[in-house]
Amino acid sequence: MIKVGIIGIGKMGISHLAILGAHPDVKVVGVCDTSKMMLDAIEKYSPFPCFTDYKKMLEEAKPDAVVVAVPTKYHAAIVEELLKRDVHVFAEKPFCLNPEQGAPLVALAKQKSLVNQVGYHNKFVGTFQEVKRIIDGGFIGEPYHFLGQAYGPVVIKAKQDTWRSNPEEGGGCLMDYASHVIDLINYILAPITDVKATMLKSIFSKEVDDAVFSMLELSNKVTGILSVNWSDETYRKMSTSISINGKKGKIVSDANELKVFFKDDECPAGYSKGWNIRHVTDLTPEVDYYLRGEEYSAQLDYFIKTVQGKVPNSINSFESAWLTDRAISLIRKEQR
Repeated sequence: MIKVGIIGIGKMGISHLAILGAHPDVKVVGVCDTSKMMLDAIEKYSPFPCFTDYKKMLEEAKPDAVVVAVPTKYHAAIVEELLKRDVHVFAEKPFCLNPEQGAPLVALAKQKSLVNQVGYHNKFVGTFQEVKRIIDGGFIGEPYHFLGQAYGPVVIKAKQDTWRSNPEEGGGCLMDYASHVIDLINYILAPITDVKATMLKSIFSKEVDDAVFSMLELSNKVTGILSVNWSDETYRKMSTSISINGKKGKIVSDANELKVFFKDDECPAGYSKGWNIRHVTDLTPEVDYYLRGEEYSAQLDYFIKTVQGKVPNSINSFESAWLTDRAISLIRKEQR
């Protein structure tokens, strides 16, 4: 059994706790938060030991691995402490407030050969995994343009300030919402290395951006557009999508449906020339415990399997998340 601790039991922390608490290879040995209300509920309705000080949890519970699900501004200090104590780390996204904070953590995790993962769950969505397979196989030819989008109803009126509305704590659409799309572009196509222009727009928020529009160039010189808006109430929940034009075809995919066009018969098995449609239900393996979506359970199962040495530490590593942090920094520098 892998002994796991959790630091932070807000929305994502609670989700991770539920999934890990049901995992057959995991024993949750500690839950840490500064909220007495949340800890009282955990102590009353679960068997998990609770702590208000994460260092005390580390000393007493001695976890093999820890999930960090606190506001982004606390990530760097907590992750560094965990790595120094030889603890494997799963951190929520985004990795750090800036690439300067994250670079030494990437190096430290490598130096100590510790498992490191960041919670960009889209890489575990069946449709996006299939997009990656099609691109890597060269089936739509050389990509020359992309459009990465995400829309949702997070901030649809002026509201009380929280850490998500504070740019110094990791708030704002670019950090908290667009990071998902940026990470997906980096993963499927190539890392973002240049930003031609950016507009960061505040709609209802006072201090942070609610929408991001940016023209990007990747390391392989493919160019495209990022369009993200978390103040769009025409969506019931976050909707992420990516479109890719290639010289031999085109892909349009979101988390539910993949549409792909092949100009000729040189396409993967099960596909044909012209338009093809696949649904996430046909592309997603079952998980042991379902909560919110298979991808949330799948990413944590991958983390546990990596700690066990059953799979490589090759998806959502600190290094890949650092590339996303770097892209966010580049986009912010070009804002108008």
